[in-house]
Amino acid sequence: MTTIETPTDSMPGIADREQVFIGGEWVESTGDEWIDLVDPWTERNVARIRTATEEDVALAVNAARTSFDSGEWASKSMAERADVIDKIADRLEARAEELVPIGVVEVGIPVVVSTMTQQMVGGLFRAVAAEARNFETREDRTRGDGGVSRILKEPTGVVAAIIPWNGPIGTVAFKVAPALAAGCSVVLKTAPEAPLSTSVFADILGELTAEGLIPRGVISVLCADREVSESLVTNPEVDHITFTGSTLAGRRIMALAAERVAKVSLELGGKSAAIILDDADINDVLQSLPMGGCMQSGQACIALTRVLVSNKRHDELVDALKAAYGGIPMGNPWEQTNFLGPLAMERQRDRVESYIASAKEDGATVILGGGRPAGIDHGYFIEPTLIDGVRNDMKVAQEEVFGPVISIITYEDEADAIAIANDSIYGLSGAVYTTDLDHGFEVAQKIRTGTISVNAAIIDFTLPFGGYKQSGIGREGGVEGLEEFFEIKTVHMPAPAAD
Repeated sequence: MTTIETPTDSMPGIADREQVFIGGEWVESTGDEWIDLVDPWTERNVARIRTATEEDVALAVNAARTSFDSGEWASKSMAERADVIDKIADRLEARAEELVPIGVVEVGIPVVVSTMTQQMVGGLFRAVAAEARNFETREDRTRGDGGVSRILKEPTGVVAAIIPWNGPIGTVAFKVAPALAAGCSVVLKTAPEAPLSTSVFADILGELTAEGLIPRGVISVLCADREVSESLVTNPEVDHITFTGSTLAGRRIMALAAERVAKVSLELGGKSAAIILDDADINDVLQSLPMGGCMQSGQACIALTRVLVSNKRHDELVDALKAAYGGIPMGNPWEQTNFLGPLAMERQRDRVESYIASAKEDGATVILGGGRPAGIDHGYFIEPTLIDGVRNDMKVAQEEVFGPVISIITYEDEADAIAIANDSIYGLSGAVYTTDLDHGFEVAQKIRTGTISVNAAIIDFTLPFGGYKQSGIGREGGVEGLEEFFEIKTVHMPAPAAD
């Protein structure tokens, strides 16, 4: 293997973490388990991170329970908590020089993409703070008998926030920010594959706790494997579990939570369809669809990985898509000119390659990519891959690949395209391309999915985001995402006594 140039050795954010973060401070773990973070570009270990034990999880939950029951954080006004969330945003932005390279080594995204992601995160926290300042937690309603019923919105309690490896710091904004704004106490469980960005987040929380802005016990940040994570889900002191990850893992969490009827919010997988209607402008398609399908090298639940084209326009569009997908710059993630980097892990590359192989076995044809890019002899790369002749019942069209693999599916007419788009266990995202925006809106309403764009692949996580069917339960973003972390209580009071 050739010598690999990488700047990670001199970057302060990429360093060993020897303690666990419980209740607002770094402390010694009750165990001695470690995980190695492997850089997907160099394929070398770049940091060791202490993983939490079941005992550590129990300590974190107990700290959260004690802090919540004390009412110190929950009794603050929404505006006071919003001020703290704004301070988190400020400090995250101040530490961008650490977080940007961490994004490269955790997920494999190029530095230019990681920079854009970090620039977005502060805004996500501030959007939650803004919603919190306008959020009403009390409403009086007069009953027919003349009495008053007071509707109260109260924090759900102790929240277990479990996040994935493919967008850790962004997912923190979707879960921890609204949970804190609502007055909850939180145990954040990060994925073992991406522990460093949340360690920086824990540093910030530790600073705010030491300054007295967040009470002790309110928040813990732990890195743990699946078995230890299940002890968090099953802990009876956890009131609410919010999870982002695969549908398979979401089913497991839901089943465990059901045993004690704990509240769950789930943001799960997707297999989103982009319907290209016959009147679509090819320029609209090419401006958004390629990156809409290959963002983060396809490691995104919202990726547009099923492209539906009519028999009439198939050849024209396929030629244009081949040129567009094939032209996305891929390579060394530290070079500013690249927009696609390696997949995050070797096992992820193996998984994606297996889906490409299955498509071939099922009779589909790889018309672009399908392997590792020429001239790169290291890194967990898969080229942008277009597969033509895909039937919607094939494995590659029904299951979430989580790589830059696009299935091209032909349809007979508009009704057939809608039926194909809806023929999925998922319903997370989607797109419709047409020159008639009103008609595009009509088609969008017929697609059973939580988010859909017309002539674009728009991503705005300050607005409600979530899925239909097995893509999840509940919403993140906007006031709807904040409402997830409240319970509703109705207090009835009698009518005044007559004279």
